[in-house]
Amino acid sequence: MKIITTFLLLSLLATYKPMQKKQFLLVGTYTSTGSKGIYVFMKDPATGRFTPADTMEGIPNPSFLTLSPDQQHVYAVSEFGKNSPGSAFAYAFDHQTGALTAINQQTGTGAGPCHISTDPGNRFVFTGNYNGGSLTVLPVQANGGIGAPIQQIYHQGSGPVESRQKTPHVHSVNFSPDGKQLFVPDLGTDKVMIYDFDPTRGMRPLQPAAQPFISTEPGGGPRHLVFHPNGRYAYLVLEISGKTAAFSYANGRLTLLQTISGAPADYKGSNFGSADIHVSPDGKFLYMSSRGELNTLSIYRISEKDGTLTLIGHQPTLGKEPRNFLITPDGEYLLAANQKSNTIVIFKRDTKTGLLSATGEELSVPTPVCLKWVD
Repeated sequence: MKIITTFLLLSLLATYKPMQKKQFLLVGTYTSTGSKGIYVFMKDPATGRFTPADTMEGIPNPSFLTLSPDQQHVYAVSEFGKNSPGSAFAYAFDHQTGALTAINQQTGTGAGPCHISTDPGNRFVFTGNYNGGSLTVLPVQANGGIGAPIQQIYHQGSGPVESRQKTPHVHSVNFSPDGKQLFVPDLGTDKVMIYDFDPTRGMRPLQPAAQPFISTEPGGGPRHLVFHPNGRYAYLVLEISGKTAAFSYANGRLTLLQTISGAPADYKGSNFGSADIHVSPDGKFLYMSSRGELNTLSIYRISEKDGTLTLIGHQPTLGKEPRNFLITPDGEYLLAANQKSNTIVIFKRDTKTGLLSATGEELSVPTPVCLKWVD
């Protein structure tokens, strides 16, 4: 009997396959050029390839997405121009199938919402409104839906590039690692505005911080900001100048360390349109996308000593207008969304050198402008 039991156990062990966790890619788009809305892809754990899982139609221009901290809900802005009050949408996310289920829509975010985030406790949703030059706070309801706006802050000022900086243009809303501050790059004013966040303050959870802002180089055009995994450094992409600003961060204050160009040494143009910025999970490398004439990813090495940057290379994104990109949580791959060539190109990361190589794989998606990973 013991021999038979042992044989059965060995047979079961031989056929046992550990459960593979499901991974999904969410893609926000502009729907004015043929896209249907938000696309969801599932990654096959056996082949590594992505297959369509769902398409959420009915939301115009879902140009930026964010997930709740528990990844149970997806929030999206609906980006329109100056004459629209702006909207945000809430969805439930099914981790088994990748399906999105609409919860509700909330209007009145502000004109041209282009970025959205949640606080670490998922009590509020925050939108950055490009055309409105404002940021808006909306409460999260018990079912994951979005309530009516409770706070809206309008920026003031301008910058020296008349064609882009006549008025404020809020471009992103980004939380500090500890969730106590919100950092708001404003392309139009060449400032990163800083707000203290206290969810117990009722209808006014945001107020100006002791350091209410930090200025960047004139005409740079602040866009997206990201923190280093160690929480001691932050990096800001400057859309107009094609540069990256590096900061130290301590006691609720940013201190500028460096502003460095992301262009190749022999580049003579000026049309950058730099867009997105991300740090590798190990904190060793920083990547920045540039559109315009370049269509590349700039690759920087991050100093372990002081967080400053050294430009070490460039990777063409094999498409036009790399507006947004992501690095997979394991650090093995980088996915670049090429807005004007309707492709998401997959690159392999060399985790030792930080350099990228094309895998030959890409996804066909109409006008991809935002990528989010669900693990």
